[in-house]
Amino acid sequence: MSRSVRQYIGIIAAIIIYYIIHEGAHLLVAFYYGVFKQINFMGLGVQVDVYHTLMTDIQMGIFCLAGAIATLVFSWLLIIFCKPICSVKSKVFRTIAWYTSLVMLLLDPLYLSVLCGFFGGGDMNGILLLWQEWFVRALFAGIGIVHALVIFRYLLPKYTKSFSD
Repeated sequence: MSRSVRQYIGIIAAIIIYYIIHEGAHLLVAFYYGVFKQINFMGLGVQVDVYHTLMTDIQMGIFCLAGAIATLVFSWLLIIFCKPICSVKSKVFRTIAWYTSLVMLLLDPLYLSVLCGFFGGGDMNGILLLWQEWFVRALFAGIGIVHALVIFRYLLPKYTKSFSD
């Protein structure tokens, strides 16, 4: 299989895995609070819809924060298990793991620190029921910087070596 085909598979799989983890966390919280309404498919996006009038502000904040927490936890599991992942013989699997690591480590921190101001509030609207916006943006900017350093200093060398072997 060619490198470019593996890359396309990796990117598509990473996006699907991101949606499963991120929106799955929202879904679990919605079920836990008993406020699940429906799943909305919007173009390429997916959104868990809830009966927000049945939720307290803290519950709504937790619901909105759950997706970001889930992706952060999953991304750190990918970091912890990087060595065994890089020893898997399948280049397709390693490619999927690489792109999934990038998406999980960068997407929510980037969105919650910068992009939410340009593309609507989304999860940020609910998180703001818990904390002030400057704090949330600064927190996720810091997380994003740490994640970028982890990518360049730890993950990139490991994955580069695994693909050159």
